[in-house]
Amino acid sequence: MFEHFPFKKIPFCIFTLMKLLYDFIVFLASLFLPIAAVFNKKIKLFVAGRKQTFSKISALKNKKTLWFHAASLGEFEQARPIIAVLKKKYPDYKILITFFSPSGYEIRKKYGLADVVCYLPLDSKSNAKKFVALVNPTLAVFIKYEFWPNLLDALKKKEIPSILVSGIFREEQIFFKCYGGFMRNSLKAFHHFFVQDENSKQLLTTIQFENISVVGDTRFDRVSAILEQDNSLDFIKEFKDNIYTVVAGSTWEEDEALFVHYINHIASEEEKFIIAPHNIKQDSIIQLQKALHNKAVLFSEKSNKNLKEYQVFIIDTIGVLTKIYSAADTAYVGGGLKTGLHNILEPSIFGVPIVIGNKYDKFKEALDLVTLKGVVSIENQEEFTTIFRTLKNDDLYRKSTGEINKNYIQNNVGATQSIIKWMQQKI
Repeated sequence: MFEHFPFKKIPFCIFTLMKLLYDFIVFLASLFLPIAAVFNKKIKLFVAGRKQTFSKISALKNKKTLWFHAASLGEFEQARPIIAVLKKKYPDYKILITFFSPSGYEIRKKYGLADVVCYLPLDSKSNAKKFVALVNPTLAVFIKYEFWPNLLDALKKKEIPSILVSGIFREEQIFFKCYGGFMRNSLKAFHHFFVQDENSKQLLTTIQFENISVVGDTRFDRVSAILEQDNSLDFIKEFKDNIYTVVAGSTWEEDEALFVHYINHIASEEEKFIIAPHNIKQDSIIQLQKALHNKAVLFSEKSNKNLKEYQVFIIDTIGVLTKIYSAADTAYVGGGLKTGLHNILEPSIFGVPIVIGNKYDKFKEALDLVTLKGVVSIENQEEFTTIFRTLKNDDLYRKSTGEINKNYIQNNVGATQSIIKWMQQKI
């Protein structure tokens, strides 16, 4: 729809006004975030962590550095396959990883393949100039949809090769609006766009970008490699005891309510459930355990327990969910009812059917797999009960549905190789 829109005729004053407005908002954020930090734990981490950024990156001064930036944990997963390859190919290069959010930084701050992990500074002109001057990366890699105009401008001025990886663009984004000239201009810093789908490419071409490759999502490469590792866990094997098992990963309160009702009122003794909540705070875990009428054991209390005697296993820890999915006969992935859908690719690679909530329109893999019928979307208890009864009782349907998901992963690998090939020309 933008082929004939006169972007170049937009008055310069609008461009300048948007830029000034952006810088003013960043300035206000620098003033008010420390105040908000007093009342909010997450913002406190956000503010306190950024105080360490410049001291941390000082270790990279005059070092050959490859810089990766991700908003949070999900985007970081898209960087991991690339980092792993580059670390092997270029061991003399330092790896810098920056995060915008505490949820990403706090979990991955000790990531083994990185030399420095820190928060991205607030995107003021002075911060951007200082950050880029200190790091002076050989290559800058932004993941999916992280666009910070002042940082990108600083990279552009120093002619540092910069790319976007696993990019997704949508028509409603500011780049494609008549008033979006300031943000469109920031995209000129990217030497190349590696996008997930043809639609993203077409949108970029409407605003006169041609340095684009449709390569898919790097997460497929990482997920595919999961099958090469040992995914067995003795305690899960003991709990499962060769009985049909549902694994519910990254669940929220609204997801867990569906399971509590199903387990308490409908599930048979020939069904077992492993629930790995997103929120593993003790109060929430105890509340979930008490809501269940059937015998439920916590991961933190599994020692000296006969796990096969329990019907529900609550995983109140992090770092083991991927391997647990390998034991699933059916998987449920949380977040899709309200908060935002979590990763459905990890259970997919194990060839199991997946159930999710009804809010998944911003997740390409979910849109694809719902269409292919490897993933089933539900929005209420009745639909939840119906599909879980079907998956339990119909072996043929369950296995054929799971195969759709596994094939989808295997048919979409290769993004990492394409990106690495381009990078090698710049390093």
